[in-house]
Amino acid sequence: MKKSRPIQSDFQFLLDFKDPEVVDLFMDLREYILELHPDCNELLYHTHALTSVFSISEKLSDAFCMLPIYTNHLNLGFNKGTRLKDTNKLLTGTGNLIRHIDVKKPGDYRNTNVKHLIEEAIDFAIKDMDKPTKSIGATISKIKKNENPNLKLAMLMKLIIEYNIRLLERRAFINFPLN
Repeated sequence: MKKSRPIQSDFQFLLDFKDPEVVDLFMDLREYILELHPDCNELLYHTHALTSVFSISEKLSDAFCMLPIYTNHLNLGFNKGTRLKDTNKLLTGTGNLIRHIDVKKPGDYRNTNVKHLIEEAIDFAIKDMDKPTKSIGATISKIKKNENPNLKLAMLMKLIIEYNIRLLERRAFINFPLN
């Protein structure tokens, strides 16, 4: 069995601020997608949502699905969902291309119907790709630390919290010496 692909450090840092139940769902769904297409590239974004995009190439336009992580929920998005057959009517949304499945539990995606939908999206992305990919199985971070005020604020908050923890530990040691 292939070893799980590690989470990129900036993405993991931001993921740590999310609800633990949502993170657990994300990790399992990410692993499921990587099992279905181990050679896909993972593009990481932090805009209105922390998002992992799975693509046939290093380009967003060649993506077949994505996992946007919001404050308290997660979706399995299909970048070209309107072009999929979706015979079981699993997809929701009103945009020109993107459709999604709400994810609340593993059963929402670990089933035959969703597996077939992901496989259909992969096949469509391969056929729709303009030119061959340069990268296979890569994780490509599009998270811009210097341009992202939310990331800067999160990093500052983490430093302040770590500093305060060290102060409390030091103070506890001074006030309560071990005998």
